[in-house]
Amino acid sequence: MEHFAAIPIFVAVVEAGSFSAAAERLGLTKSAVSKRVQQLEAGLNVRLLQRTTRSLSLTEAGERYYDRARGALALASEAEEVAAGLQGRPQGLLRVAAPMAFGRLHLSPLAAEFLRRYPDIQLDMAMDDRMVDLVEGGYDLAVRIGNLPDNRMVARRLAPCRVVVCASPGYLAAHGEPAHPAELARHNCIHYSYYRGGAYWTFLGPDGEIRVQPRGNYQVNNSEARRDALLAGLGICEMPTFIVGPDLAAGRLAAVLTDYPLPPHAVHAVSPQRRLPAKARAFIDFLEEKLGGETPLWDSGLPPSVLSTKNWERQ
Repeated sequence: MEHFAAIPIFVAVVEAGSFSAAAERLGLTKSAVSKRVQQLEAGLNVRLLQRTTRSLSLTEAGERYYDRARGALALASEAEEVAAGLQGRPQGLLRVAAPMAFGRLHLSPLAAEFLRRYPDIQLDMAMDDRMVDLVEGGYDLAVRIGNLPDNRMVARRLAPCRVVVCASPGYLAAHGEPAHPAELARHNCIHYSYYRGGAYWTFLGPDGEIRVQPRGNYQVNNSEARRDALLAGLGICEMPTFIVGPDLAAGRLAAVLTDYPLPPHAVHAVSPQRRLPAKARAFIDFLEEKLGGETPLWDSGLPPSVLSTKNWERQ
């Protein structure tokens, strides 16, 4: 029981990744934070953190303690929030990070409606295709697409993110349609330079994964620029349907290799805080209302070959 006061400090250190970042978040000095964690370890008679000059990592005991400590802290925060009546009107500055293309296409059109609904919120949205550190950048939350490697973030799934290989009808008429991922070797593949999945396109085949190294004469760090190149007939590319869904539905682009789907992803709202302020909860609930569902608006009218449950049954 005597260690309860140190739980929020220990959890903050783990989530922030350093004593200095945790101290800044908690409004304490670095030495005070370090001392409280040392006292916690001494009281438990176990080392929770491995410390080096450059990084911190959890010991096995630390992992187990952290898993339970953060759950206990979340429950305590909920109870405190209810008791204090903090379910009031969302207000204040809300800082949100979002990918450039998704933010411009699907968040920007919703901003006015959100702010009309919550007039006491000031929304500061930063759109950048590079991964940003939410704690270091002072963000309340982020919209992220794909896998979430950091399990210390609070995440809520908002919508599926289907990814297809596609090209313009004109390009396919001139160069042929690939029947197997290996045939992409003879096509001009447009590559996204910020792709965190690595240099390969990975397909799901009947016998497991098929990895292809895309090669072509155009690489760019913006997905809307890739769409421009596709529509111009420059080459072939893997693209999320939240960008090319309307083009596929209208026939301006055609999906290929639908028998070899790319691994599915999802759109998530993530936050570095276990106890979300009302303004952040309001924004996440709003996005879930507008974007949620297994067939989001950008997938309306997609060809059955793209939406086929057979192709996406491994989600």
